[in-house]
Amino acid sequence: MPQNEHIELARKRHGRRFDHDEKLRKKTARASHKLSIKAKKLHGLKAKLFNKQRHSEKIQMKKQIKMHEEKQTKAKDADNVQEGAVPAYLLDRETQTRAKVLSNMVKQKRKEKAGKWSVPIPQVK
Repeated sequence: MPQNEHIELARKRHGRRFDHDEKLRKKTARASHKLSIKAKKLHGLKAKLFNKQRHSEKIQMKKQIKMHEEKQTKAKDADNVQEGAVPAYLLDRETQTRAKVLSNMVKQKRKEKAGKWSVPIPQVK
């Protein structure tokens, strides 16, 4: 057994703590608060670098959201204009293309960034 696999082996044999998932959920929920406190306290060059990083993250997230909203839209191509008469039922089929489809991972990341989680509600019988 390699020397660096003792943690994985212990986890495999005995499992994780019973409250591991709860602690992980709370830690991710507190992460945004800690980042905002850090942003308020930083000064000088460190603050500039931190704000630049956060700004680039926001831009990237907005681009992904915009691409995700275009998922079901159809865009007409103006370049494919043909000479001669074309039946009406073929016009739509040839001149429309589907926009890019993004995976559900983008949605999940957006929800995590916003700090929104779904809480299971017990059903009343």
